Amino acid sequence: MMDRIDSWLRLCPDAAIDPLPGMRKAGLLDPVPDYATIARLKAVLVERTGLLGIGSVWSGRHLVFRHFLGFGTAAQRAEWAARGLAVGISEPDVGAHPKRLTTRADRTDTGFRITGRKAWVSNGPSADGIIVFAITSEVAGRKQYSAFIVPRDTPGLGIGEMPGLHALRPSQHCLLTLDNCPVPAAAMLGEAGSAYGRMALPFRDIEDAVGSFGTLGALRHSISLFSGATLPDQAADLGAIVALTAVFAAAAEPMVAALDAGRFRTGNATLVGLRVLATDIVHRLRTLSTGLHRDALIDMIADLEATLSVARGPRMARQTYLGEAALHTASRAE
Repeated sequence: MMDRIDSWLRLCPDAAIDPLPGMRKAGLLDPVPDYATIARLKAVLVERTGLLGIGSVWSGRHLVFRHFLGFGTAAQRAEWAARGLAVGISEPDVGAHPKRLTTRADRTDTGFRITGRKAWVSNGPSADGIIVFAITSEVAGRKQYSAFIVPRDTPGLGIGEMPGLHALRPSQHCLLTLDNCPVPAAAMLGEAGSAYGRMALPFRDIEDAVGSFGTLGALRHSISLFSGATLPDQAADLGAIVALTAVFAAAAEPMVAALDAGRFRTGNATLVGLRVLATDIVHRLRTLSTGLHRDALIDMIADLEATLSVARGPRMARQTYLGEAALHTASRAE
């Protein structure tokens, strides 16, 4: 796969501008065999280009296919193997909280009609279709969600600009409007009513496990940007960043290995620790970069900070849970 990256970089000298055509020609959009390959290549792409968003553009397509289409039929996987899919779960003003989502899919004689809005759809502007999460029923007052593959040219599907995030180029996000969009029954992905628990909830941790390699590539690239700098009194500080990045890499590798081995468990404390460690390293990078006036380093640090700020609330809740569990254990031992 490294030769494909080399080929792509020759085809696309400016990776920040529409990288997908070159990736397709170089074979980088062909199906990838496992999560570990996605993760490691994501790290290489970010390190080689200096663009954290490149990792999101490339790995996002592969992650969506590997995870979500894993719940699909053989026909669905064959139809979408060579095409790009994005995922629409979150909605404007409410995020991805299952109690607050309102997009609905109403049954018809031939399938469903979907009505609602989706926000922050990563890679949506370049996708051939969107996997849309919608309410299909309610049981004892609890919303039941199903997932549907909605092709880009579906009548009633509108794709609009999603303002507010200007980092992570060339990754793009969009706002979806679904106005009574018709889809056939065969567009449903997986079992009816089970999509949120079986697909959406595990995906956040899968994204974090693989996404840690994008962070790793960005950290390694950032370290390389200190080459030639005059830091006579701060070499030890840079050495600490190098050492902590090595620790980060060593902890990230078992996460994707567990994914491929079927041993991965959501809520893993190591994932929380990786995020805490990354935040600490980025803080050290920003402190050390003060006064260097290297635009590429400043941009990379800004992208890292933007990435680490995504879904900060839910991730802080997990960190708090770990602390409360430790306090509870300690109190029982007294």
